[in-house]
Amino acid sequence: MALSPGFFWCLSAETGRDWIWYERRALTDAELAAETAIDGVEIHVLHADGQPAGFVELDFRRLPAEAELRFFGLMPRHVGRGIGPWLLDWAIREAWRRDPGRLVVNTCTLDHPKALPLYQRAGFVPYRQERKTILDPRPLP
Repeated sequence: MALSPGFFWCLSAETGRDWIWYERRALTDAELAAETAIDGVEIHVLHADGQPAGFVELDFRRLPAEAELRFFGLMPRHVGRGIGPWLLDWAIREAWRRDPGRLVVNTCTLDHPKALPLYQRAGFVPYRQERKTILDPRPLP
């Protein structure tokens, strides 16, 4: 589902606020619209009580070899309510419906501390680790 840049900015900014999701902040509205409307990329928004609660972005462009869980996150007010494992399970089942050779997810030390253990409980196995240094994209006070 292609989202308007404004809705995606709000969703991504709120979901990734505490985890320094910086990659797409540098994009213009046009670049973001193009990035999220690519054929083979799907964004699914979870709603709870009529409000966005989180989202999943799945990338199927490398089928049949691979599918990627590109983004997965919850709005802060929904963290700790048991929704994360449910949404991850749904995303994994949705990805495997396309019969990829493998399903990958990337995470980092900036992510929620429970992210890697959650991915591992869901069956993901670390296969590569790399060190990358970034400049803190948050504005100074």
